[in-house]
Amino acid sequence: MHEFVDRISQAFFVAATMLPFGFQSDEDKKDGLPTLPENEIELTLGAGADDPPTTIALRPEFQRDRLSQQSPEEESVLASMLMGPWPATAISTASFEGDDERLNRINWIFIKTERDHMLDPQQQDSMIKKWPPSEVLVIDTDHSPFFSAPEQLFNLIVKSL
Repeated sequence: MHEFVDRISQAFFVAATMLPFGFQSDEDKKDGLPTLPENEIELTLGAGADDPPTTIALRPEFQRDRLSQQSPEEESVLASMLMGPWPATAISTASFEGDDERLNRINWIFIKTERDHMLDPQQQDSMIKKWPPSEVLVIDTDHSPFFSAPEQLFNLIVKSL
């Protein structure tokens, strides 16, 4: 997105990490990364046992509670079939160069998910406070409103256009 500021007029963050320049500090990581107990994740140590994990996966038995506890069961099952590990280092060290002036040309909309078990509402509030978006919309759903409340999500997006 930082590369295409001149082509983007509006950006939506739906229960997503919203930090303008990525993870610049430990506080940013605390605010923007899910806090998951070790028993809920599987780590892949692709670079060796002494190096940080290369990927992290949410164990299947915890996916519904963390991501889609309000979603229809069938949607949750289908989503879990597509779920794979995410690149640990790439996500936790993501950082971007740029300046506030250029990024502030984009209309930022943050859709806060009130019943999120992956990126909890306090984390979302911290990111909103650090980098206030143009507008904050709230939806009373889990982490996956596109499954649990698609019409409500659609209406929020249309309303902000």
